[in-house]
Amino acid sequence: MKKREVWFDARDLELDNNILSLVFEKNFDHLLIRPELYKKEILPKRMSIAVHVEKIEQLDELEDVIIFSENEEILREAKEKGLPSALFKVITNKDDLEYVYKNGAFYDYVCVLFYETTNIPLELLIAAFQKKNCVLMKFVNNVQDAEIVFGVMEKGSDGIIFTSREMMEIEEMSKLIEKANQVQLNLETGKVVDIKHIGMGCRVCVDTTSILDKNEGMLIGSTSTGGILISSETHHLPYMELRPFRVNAGAVHSYTWFFDETIYLSELKSGMQVMAVNTEGRGRAVSVGRKKMEIRPLLKIEVESKSGKRINVIVQDDWHIRILGPKGKVHNASAIKIGDELLAYFCEGGRHVGIKIDEFLEEE
Repeated sequence: MKKREVWFDARDLELDNNILSLVFEKNFDHLLIRPELYKKEILPKRMSIAVHVEKIEQLDELEDVIIFSENEEILREAKEKGLPSALFKVITNKDDLEYVYKNGAFYDYVCVLFYETTNIPLELLIAAFQKKNCVLMKFVNNVQDAEIVFGVMEKGSDGIIFTSREMMEIEEMSKLIEKANQVQLNLETGKVVDIKHIGMGCRVCVDTTSILDKNEGMLIGSTSTGGILISSETHHLPYMELRPFRVNAGAVHSYTWFFDETIYLSELKSGMQVMAVNTEGRGRAVSVGRKKMEIRPLLKIEVESKSGKRINVIVQDDWHIRILGPKGKVHNASAIKIGDELLAYFCEGGRHVGIKIDEFLEEE
C-alpha cells in the first residue's frame, strides 16, 4: 500500500483566511494554490505546493512546485523544465473519460473532478491506471465522500483533493488522513534457525518524534525479502531511563519499511518518515527526529517461515535490545535461542532505490 496523498484546494482563498490557518496545522500534505500566492513566506515549508497554471508564461516564475493544469501544452513545458505535472480534467461524459485514459499516464498526477455521484467512472480509472506510475487524485468536498473514494474497489484512488470550507469537516478530514495512512501488514511467525555473533560494526538507533507503544517497533531486515519486528525502547531497563521514542534498529546496512517501499537505515535523516509497526501488524507513519550511529558488537538472527522462506536481521549484541514475538512476547536479543519464535514480515524482494521492481535480483 502506498501512502495516500491529500491535497487541500486553496485556489479561491487568501492566505490570511482562518480556514488556511487551520489547514496549516492539520495533516494535509499538499496545498493547491493560484500563481499569485506562490513564494509567499507564510506557506508552510512542510507542505508540497501545487500551482494551477492557465498561461504558459506563468511557468517562468515557478520552481519546486507541481504544475496543475488542464492545458497539455503547459504540462509538456513543465516536464521539460523538470517540474512534476498534474493533468486536471472535469469529467462529464464518456469522451472526457477516454481522454484521461489516453493522456493521463504521460503525467505525474491525474486529477479528476466528477459532478455525478456514481463511482463507476472512478472504478474504471483505478483499473486503467493501477499499473501506471501516475498518481490518481479525485476532488471531494466532504469526509464521507473521502472515505468512499479511499475504499472504491478496495484499493481506492491514490489520493484526494479536498475542497470543503467547513471547519468541522477539515478537522474530521485530518483525522481520516491519519487513519488512511495506516496499513495492515501480514506478520508471520518466524522460527529462529541460526544465531551468529559477528563482531563489531556500525549500529543505528532511530529516534522518532512520536511516543511508541510497548507493542510497537520497526521492521528491520538485511534483505528486501523481509524484516523482523524490533521493539521500541519501552520495556524495563535496570540501569537507564526508557526512551519510548526510540528503536535500537540494527546494523547500518539494514532496510526498514515505509508502506511499500524500503529505506536503508544509513540514509535516514531528521524529518524523514518511517513506519512504526505493532504486533497486530498495524503500521503508521512517524517522523525521524535523529539518527544515532555507533560502533557496537553485532548479532545476526535468522528466522524461517512456515513455508520455508528465510530472512535475517543484524542487531546490537546486547540484552537490552528487544525483539517482539507472537502475542507481544518480548525477547532479549542476547538471550534468543534456536527454536524461538519472532514476528516477521515476509515479502517479495527486488528493489531499486527502495521501490519494488520486476526483475531478477538475488540477495543473500
